Amino acid sequence: MSQTKRQILVTSALPYANGHIHLGHLVEYIQTDIWVRFQKMRGHECYYVCADDTHGTPVMLRAEQEGISPDELIARMQDAHLADFEAFHIAFDNYYSTNSEENRELALGMFGKLREAGLIVKRETEHYYDPERKMFLPDRYIKGECPKCHAQDQYGDGCEVCGATYSTTDLINPRSAVSGARPERRKTEHFFFRLNECAAFLQDWMRNGRDGHGSPLQAEMLHKLQEWFETGLMDWEVSRDAPYFGFEIPGAPGKYLYVWLDAPVGYMASFKNLCTRKDIDFDAWWNPHSETELYHFIGKDILNFHALFWPATLHFSGYRTPDRICVHGFLTVNGQKMSKSRGTFIMARTYLQHLPPEYLRYYFAAKLNDRVEDIDLNLEDFMARVNSNLVGKYINIASRSAGFISKRFEGRLCSELPNEEIVLLGKLQAAADEIADLYENRRFSEAIRRIMALADMANEFINETRPWEVAKQEGGEQRLHELCTANINMFRLLTLYLKPVLPQLAAKVEDFLNIEPLDWSSSKNLLLDHLINRYQHLAKRIEQKQIDAMLADSRQTMQADKDAQSPARHADRQQHAHPPIAETIGIDDFARIDLRVARIVEARPVEGADKLLQLTLDIGGETRNVFAGIKSAYTPEQLQGRLTVMVANLAPRKMRFGVSEGMVLAAGPGGKELFILEPDQGAQPGMKIK
Repeated sequence: MSQTKRQILVTSALPYANGHIHLGHLVEYIQTDIWVRFQKMRGHECYYVCADDTHGTPVMLRAEQEGISPDELIARMQDAHLADFEAFHIAFDNYYSTNSEENRELALGMFGKLREAGLIVKRETEHYYDPERKMFLPDRYIKGECPKCHAQDQYGDGCEVCGATYSTTDLINPRSAVSGARPERRKTEHFFFRLNECAAFLQDWMRNGRDGHGSPLQAEMLHKLQEWFETGLMDWEVSRDAPYFGFEIPGAPGKYLYVWLDAPVGYMASFKNLCTRKDIDFDAWWNPHSETELYHFIGKDILNFHALFWPATLHFSGYRTPDRICVHGFLTVNGQKMSKSRGTFIMARTYLQHLPPEYLRYYFAAKLNDRVEDIDLNLEDFMARVNSNLVGKYINIASRSAGFISKRFEGRLCSELPNEEIVLLGKLQAAADEIADLYENRRFSEAIRRIMALADMANEFINETRPWEVAKQEGGEQRLHELCTANINMFRLLTLYLKPVLPQLAAKVEDFLNIEPLDWSSSKNLLLDHLINRYQHLAKRIEQKQIDAMLADSRQTMQADKDAQSPARHADRQQHAHPPIAETIGIDDFARIDLRVARIVEARPVEGADKLLQLTLDIGGETRNVFAGIKSAYTPEQLQGRLTVMVANLAPRKMRFGVSEGMVLAAGPGGKELFILEPDQGAQPGMKIK
């Protein structure tokens, strides 16, 4: 691995100033921080910058709701975000805000350059408008009845009940989530970025990277992006109408830059702010021919913005493009989507009230790799790994030897070691390059496994040599001194390899060992004839009651915040995002569904509904009224008298056409191929399906 000093700029996605940090967010920041700390330990010039993402409708409306200015809200949220990040030992070289003069200058300058290049056009478009609030509404601020399953209170871009996606104008009985008024469709003019004009450049950059150095994307992400090209790149709307919290476009009164145009520029703005303070040449890092490196760490949900729009806007406005976009998956807890009701939607601050932050850093590192995979925080496994590996295997190496050094040898390590111990320590030293390669390539889980294998080797040596028994032997002082010195050196090397993951614990070990901060080259040396400090307790095991208390507090926190919640993070920005998958259920939840055979006594059309039929169902001595979206597959005459299966214990739902008292089961892609599932011959109405 080359030791040429590199210049590396690293960013994480900007947290939105409309909500607090939770454990799902921390996957990314911890991953990035580990990688940056490793690069700095290698001696490279590496800067890690980030900022609060502050613009857009959600911030504007939340500030209004709280009776404060947007500036006051974002200042408060920035303090809260920084406090959480610092508590988890995430060490930014600069943490800034997109609502800054540097960002205004850079973002508007980029917009102007793109316009000069003919890539910005203005055209008329149509959007929903709230006549009471006198504002155009983002899709996520429009609610109504799903046009597919008729679930109520669904967002304008997708149904969270059935998972359907649709145009906002397809929503039944739409209403503004801001005022409750019925929105109107109005025409307005907006600026568009001609993304399709950049297709040839993007294809080349995606395949070959900067200057042909290789694709900046993981293989699965490269494949995913190809889907956009297959369907054709669409022009990207990059402006919004007033009122809007953001940067007003010069010469276009009442028009503001869309937040997703100025948010990534926040990376540049934060770095420019650092450059001003540290006398760094900003242009040398951002010009198209720069030899510096640029790495972005992001979640898979914002890939399109970072791998299509961002490199295109950078390249065609005269800036360098990223060398690597490191995409990660989402976090699940106990194998399921984070849940507020179960207490597994855990805020950073709630976690910190119960457990040490570095335990989470260690566990995430033990799960993270260079692939785009979701990782699971299994709380039982979390406790077991911390207790067994971190405390049991690693920390205990020091605790089993340090006392002898202090009490029997006045705190001084011996000056020489026998060949057997030198060979053993050489094996640990020789692992430095392999572990460095794993860190470099973000294969953190493999690095942790390798380090723990070395810890096993160290513990096996201690168990075989039994220094506690040697201490009782007459004339065993010299051998005891040698063994404990070897053990302390193994502990030092393991600490070095874990330092990117456990920076605070490593600092405590450095203090205990009375040494300068460890860097990667420290692996080449051994600690001999050296005075160490008295050992202080470094870590303790997790108890189940700590996890139980954290989950209980999390449930209470989520319940308290429920009514105060505003629309989701990036609500007015993810115009291309798919609706989230509904929260998973357990087998016990599924067992509660009561499936019954039902006879269709009557079927009739529903006036004013294109897809619905109204069914009267006999479920054995009781009739139910059910609305079903199967009109395209069956005529009423085809259904009358037939048997079907219904969910009998579904709560009644009031619809525009009446009350639906259950749901019939259907399958198929739709149209004429849709069919009602029928029971076996001999089934009777009311029979329970098991």
